[in-house]
Amino acid sequence: MTDTHRLPSPSPAQDSADAMDQALDWLIVLDDPSEEQTRQFHQWLAADPAHADAFAKAQAIWNGQPVTQCAQSLATPLAKVTVISRLRPHCKALATAAVLILGLFSFSNLPMRLQADHLTVVGERQRLQLEDGSKVLLNTNSAFSSTINDQQRVARLYQGEAYFEVQPHEGQPLEIDAGLVTASVRDTAFAVRYLDGVTQVRVQRGDVDLRATRDDERVRLSAGESIRIGPNGFDRPARLNAATDLAWVQGRLVFENCPLSQVLAELRRYYPGWIINNNEQLANVSVTGNYRLDQPLDAVRSLAHITSAKLREFPALVILN
Repeated sequence: MTDTHRLPSPSPAQDSADAMDQALDWLIVLDDPSEEQTRQFHQWLAADPAHADAFAKAQAIWNGQPVTQCAQSLATPLAKVTVISRLRPHCKALATAAVLILGLFSFSNLPMRLQADHLTVVGERQRLQLEDGSKVLLNTNSAFSSTINDQQRVARLYQGEAYFEVQPHEGQPLEIDAGLVTASVRDTAFAVRYLDGVTQVRVQRGDVDLRATRDDERVRLSAGESIRIGPNGFDRPARLNAATDLAWVQGRLVFENCPLSQVLAELRRYYPGWIINNNEQLANVSVTGNYRLDQPLDAVRSLAHITSAKLREFPALVILN
């Protein structure tokens, strides 16, 4: 008689451990994902309800006090051994990746953070007054610096979005470098947005002279105009819709017949977590709404209600199905 030997089936505890291990790996990948990695993450998330639960728990660890302390301790060489031994029971990679959490010591944007005078975190806005009296409102997740003295009047938006109210000045204009373009302004109110390699300029009052850094092409915008500057240079100027394009200045997010995919992309800028849409049929649904930008989760709940989507909420994770 021959004995039949079977491999033991994975236990629920082992399945949970594997899902958590994968979730922690995804947290590291998603710090700066490619389009393919983002697609693969969505597939992994939708493959098993346990994956969403594991990812939520992983983010709770990632954003929790032990890891925050780890990031701070990693800045002190003598504390490294203690920190790593403390975190080893939680995950294999979190100790070395802890320096990335909350963008505090992100290697991908560390040079920018060292140069910036002012930084905002996700969901934060910050009001500034420059040395010449000009006012700046920094939007969510932005980095900005300025140098204004008798010799020069320059500023730089490294990333994010800012609204400027530039005071009249008899001398040289204020020059603002924002990625692909330099704006030269006097006595002007306008907004600049620099994200994902694209610059958007929107003029509410006065004139803005723009110079492309790629080929020195120049464009003048007047009040009520906006323009997009991409890798190939200037698009055609378009009409500004201040009620929607500049609603964030008043603390609102306003959408008029926008695809839900575009609305969610904007909400993600203000939500300190992940907003995932697993229902492709929802992507092109037109949405009109007026929401508070400091309550992005309430906006997602409202969108789920009006589109009849199912909503699952976890710590720092929201999933539309």
